[in-house]
Amino acid sequence: MGKSDRNLGTAEAILQAAERLFAQRGFGAVSLREIAREAAVSVSSIGYHFTDRIGLLAAIYARHTEPMNARRRELLGEALRTDDLSARLTAILRAYLLPAFTSSATTGDGARFTRLRAVMSAEGDLEARRIIAESFDDTTRAFLDAIAGCLPGADREDIVWRSQFLLGALYYTLINPERIDRLSDGHASGADHGAAIDALVSATHASLIALTPPREA
Repeated sequence: MGKSDRNLGTAEAILQAAERLFAQRGFGAVSLREIAREAAVSVSSIGYHFTDRIGLLAAIYARHTEPMNARRRELLGEALRTDDLSARLTAILRAYLLPAFTSSATTGDGARFTRLRAVMSAEGDLEARRIIAESFDDTTRAFLDAIAGCLPGADREDIVWRSQFLLGALYYTLINPERIDRLSDGHASGADHGAAIDALVSATHASLIALTPPREA
C-alpha cells in the first residue's frame, strides 16, 4: 500500500470516528483526543488532515451535502419545467426530499448524518452554524424561490416557516422511523421511504397551497 493510500485510509477513519461521536454526543462535547482514540490514530494525524475540530466538521458536511445538493439542483431543474403550478410544487418538494432519503438508504451513514444535523441544529456553536449555513443556504434559497413561484401572492415569510416545518419533519422521519411502526400497530412502516416521501409531500403541499390568496371572482 502506497503512502497516499495510507493517508486516505487514516483520513477516512478519522472522519468516520468524528461523525459517530458528534452524532452521539454533539460537537461541543467531543474532544480531538476522543476522536483520535476512536479512530486509533494520533491527535497529530487529525491536525495533519483536518487542522482542528471545525475542519473535521466542515469535511463531514462537505462529503454528505455536496452530492446531495447537486442532486437536488438537478431534480429542481426538471421540476421547474412543469407548467401546472400545483404539479410543479409537488415536483419541487419531491426534488428536495428524494436525495435525503436516497443518501440515507445507500451510503449506510446517511441516517447518522441526519442525526448529526439535528444535534448540530440544537447547539449554539457559531463556527458550526457557519458551516451549516454554507453547506445548505444557497440550495435552500433556490428551493424557496421555486416554491414562491408556485404560490402567487404568498408571503415569503410564511413560505420560509412552512419550509422549516418540512425540514423538521424530514429530520424526525429519518432518525426515528420505528415510531411509525409502533403507533400504526405495524400497519405502516417507517422504513418505507416511498410512503414517507409521499406523506411529507402531501402534507407540505397542502400547507403551502393554503398560503395562496383566493382569486377574486
